[in-house]
Formats: sequence, C-alpha cells, structure tokens
Amino acid sequence: MSLTDRKTTNTVKNQKQDLRLLLHLAPFIKPYKKVASIAGIALILSSIAFLLLGQGIKLFIDEGLYALDSKAMITILLVLLIMVVSTFVRFYFVSWIGERVSNDVRLAVFKHLLTLHPHYFELNRSGEINARLTTDTTLLQSIFGFSISMALSSALLFLGGLTMMLITNLKLALIVLISVPVILLPMLIYGRRLRSLSRKSQDRVADIGTYAGEIVQNIKVVQSFTREPEESKAFSIEVEKAFIAAKKRIMQSSLLIVAAMTLVFTGLGAMIWNGGRDVTSGIITAGELAAFVFYAIMVARSVAVISEIYGQLQRAAGATERLIELLTEKSQIIAPIDPKQLTKGPLSLSFKNVSFSYPSRPEQFALEDVSFKVSAGETVAIVGLSGAGKSTIFELLQRFYDPNKGSIEVDDINLVDLDPKDFRSSIGHVPQQPTLFSADVTHNIGYGDPTANENEIKQAANKAYALEFIDGLPDGFESYLGEQGVRLSGGQRQRIAIARAMLKDPSILLLDEATSALDASSEQKVQAALKELMQGRTTLIIAHRLATIMHADRILLIDQGRLIAQGSHQDLLASSELYKRLCELQFNH
Repeated sequence: MSLTDRKTTNTVKNQKQDLRLLLHLAPFIKPYKKVASIAGIALILSSIAFLLLGQGIKLFIDEGLYALDSKAMITILLVLLIMVVSTFVRFYFVSWIGERVSNDVRLAVFKHLLTLHPHYFELNRSGEINARLTTDTTLLQSIFGFSISMALSSALLFLGGLTMMLITNLKLALIVLISVPVILLPMLIYGRRLRSLSRKSQDRVADIGTYAGEIVQNIKVVQSFTREPEESKAFSIEVEKAFIAAKKRIMQSSLLIVAAMTLVFTGLGAMIWNGGRDVTSGIITAGELAAFVFYAIMVARSVAVISEIYGQLQRAAGATERLIELLTEKSQIIAPIDPKQLTKGPLSLSFKNVSFSYPSRPEQFALEDVSFKVSAGETVAIVGLSGAGKSTIFELLQRFYDPNKGSIEVDDINLVDLDPKDFRSSIGHVPQQPTLFSADVTHNIGYGDPTANENEIKQAANKAYALEFIDGLPDGFESYLGEQGVRLSGGQRQRIAIARAMLKDPSILLLDEATSALDASSEQKVQAALKELMQGRTTLIIAHRLATIMHADRILLIDQGRLIAQGSHQDLLASSELYKRLCELQFNH
C-alpha cells in the first residue's frame, strides 16, 4: 500500500471514529433539542442580520450618509438590533447546553463507575479517573458551549458570505473560491496530529493529578521518611512531561492557525488588487467593492475561527474518547435478568469447591477447593496466618469477584442468581481498616441506613460505645472528620464503623478484626455490643487474636488458600498442629 493510500485509509478511519464519538454524545444532547432549536433560530437570525450589514455598507458608500432617508436608517438600526438580541440569545442558550451536557456526561460517567467491579480500580489509578471526571468534562463544557456556538455561527457566515460574494461579483468570488481548498488542506493535515497530541497532553495532566493525590494522601509517610526533596523532584519531572506534551500540542495548533490565516489573507490580497482595478475601470462601484471586501473578510474570519475551533474539537475528541472508554467499560459482576429474592432474617452460607485467583495474579490461587457451610444464625470464626485467604472469603461473599471454580450459595441460592445490590444490602461489614468519609459523624454512621433518623443514629453510636467521644468533638455529630477520618484515632474510627454496621441491621455480619484498634477497656465494651448485635444473625469473624473468638460456634482454619480443619477451639487444639502452634504463640506471651 502506498503512503497516499495509507493516509486516505487513516483519514477514513478517523472520520468514522469521529462519527462514533458524536453518536455516543447524541443521547446527552437529545433532551435539550427545544433549547437547541431556540439557539438555532437565533443563530440564523444573527447571521442574516450580519450579512445584511454588507448591503448597508454599499448604500453608505454609493449613496452617501445624508442621501439615505429615515426609512432606510430605521431599517439599518432594526437590523443591528436583531443582530445584537439574536447573538445574545444564541450565545446564552448554546452555552447553557454546553454546561448541561457536560454535567450530564459527568454524572453518567460517575454513575457507571459505581457499577464497575473492584478489579477495574486495581488496574486504573484513582487520580486518572478523577481527571477524566473533571478535566475532560470541563473541556467538553467549553467545546459544547462557546466553541460550538462560534463554529456554527462561523459556518453560517461562511456560507452566507460566500453566497453574497457570488451575487455581488462573480469574478472576484471565483478568485476566493480557488483558495478555499488550499485553506482547508492544513486543517486536515494538522488537525489529526493535534488530536493525538491532545490525548497525550491530557494523559500527562492526569498523571500529575494522580501523583499529587497519592503524595497528599500519604503525607505522613513522606514526612516521616524525610522524602520531601525527592518527591518535589519527582513531581517536577511529571509537570515537565505535561509541559512538553502541551508544548507539542500548542505548536501544532499554532501552525494550523498561522497556515490558515496566511492562505486566507493571500487570497484576500489578490481579490482586493483585482477589485481595485475593476473600480478604476468602472466595472464595479466603490460600494460594491466595499461590500465584497466586507463579505470576503467575513468568509476569511469564519475560516480562521473554524480552523481554530477544529483544533479545539480535536482536543475534545481526545477527551471524549477517554470518557467513552469509561462509559463503555463492562463490569465483570452482572445482575441476573430475573434475580431471585432472599427471605428476611438470618441466612445460611455455603462454599462449594470454591477456587479463586485475583485477576492481577491469575497464576496464584488465593483460595483452592474450599468447601464449608454456615447455618442460619451461626457464628463462625476464620483463622489462619496472614495471606492465607481469610479476607478473600469476605471479598467473594460480597460478590466483588466471582469464583474461578465452584459456587457460593446464600440460603441455598447461588450468588450469581441474586441481584448484587439487594444481596449486599443484607450484609454488614466491619473491616480491619475502616473507611470513613470526610463528611460529619452523622453522615458516616448514617451511611449504614440512609432512612435512619437522628435518634436512631445516636442509638447506634451509643451501642458501639462511640457516643462518649462523639460528644467530646467540637461540633458533636456535626463534626467533620477529615479525609479518611484523619481527625479520629484508630479506635474511634473502628467504633464509627461498628455503629454504621449496627444501624444497617444486616442479616449477615462480617467482622474483620473489628476490635483490633481498640484499647482493652473499649474492646470489652464493644465485644459486649457485638455479642448483642450477633444475636439472630449469621456471623463470620476473621480474627488473628484467638482470645476474641472463643465464643464462636465453630472455627475454620485456613492455610495457603485451603480449608485444612474446622471445629470448636478444643477440637482444633486436639486435631490441628497449626492451630495448636498459633495458640501457643499467642497465649504463652
């Protein structure tokens, strides 16, 4: 294939890709077609009024200002008024659509992100996702607002100006028309390059946000290891990469504008020179030449604006690609078309020959051929060395992942036959490292049940023995906790998480070292609260401290992803060397 053929093929592919991107955005624009119609009418009126100004210029020059009657003057003023009002209406409504569409896209992307499986967020950095939600949608906002408004206006003025040029003087119009294909050529050449460079530039900006976010989030670690100079240097490298990418994009954009303007004004100069000769020869009047020059400048300006906006549209295409990638990302966890329903009250659980490896480590099994059953209302503890697969059981139970082999059943129903949202609403989870939001205490506890009132939230806090420290906060339940609850101690964060689980009132309770961050006094109180909470519920407890699970009905011993023993504390002491060794290590110190 020749170079020309390859270029043609690439151009066709790019045009098809642009069309697909527009089709993806069409549903976001459709709800506002009435507003778009008003903006379209205003656009046509402002363009017609602007074109009529050329005829006004012709009258002024050929007839003279004082020769015009009052009717002509009123007509000119009316045209000016229509142009001003319609321009305002056009600009306002097109900008309104831009704001509305960009917000709708941002909301759609965010909603879709909430449905994606956790593995997606393991592979993609949060900073880059945030950049797509903010930077890319902001770029769409400017494009759909000001840029689209200017592009449509310029396109209409280009066509109208060209038509008026043909009507005013055919010979001069042909001179301009010859230059149009030459003007469009650099737009096609530089525009494609600009799109690719814009995508790279936006990726570099996303890298900056990701790096900065990670450092800020771990600022204590950075300062503890006195790595401030190294992090500053590393960040400056990321900033420089973004600048270099932006510089290349700006260069292509500048070349595009300069090339278009040079060709436009070259053609304009040739036209004026020929027109001047025709006025001297008496072929046309000075007013006709002035009107023609007005339309020619209008066409030239329109081409220049379109070429500039074309470059911006290529940037928008890069941003749109990144957003469409998010919107078209499919979750690996899919709700069934006709989901089965769970009964109220405690639920039974069972693992049947479950094997699972994380997508990031497909060759390494986190669980291998694990089978066990938990009766409704039973309390079962899961113990084992770090990395044995205990937390993976909780991940699979919440259906953040599906097993590679085997099945997980709840109340004798396969998890894949249940709606994940409905099933997760039956689970209360208290993790070892609780996640809190930067909002106030009420929001964090109320997250367990959005319908809970203030009194119910306070009762949950009281049962979790959190009320004593909450009342001591500056604004009580309205105190903001900072990012990740940084204003609270580890034990306080743990009790907020326990209160949240209590408020949810789940059928299944998952406790992952729920008292690990508590002092002895608080632990005793929370253990009593948890014991009350576990009444009438199916409970699974992950514990490293074996003293906290003596009350469990049964203990599962996990080692290297396999269930190697199960039974009561005394049963395992007698039958399992690993369990006996774990007990000796803890109780003899």
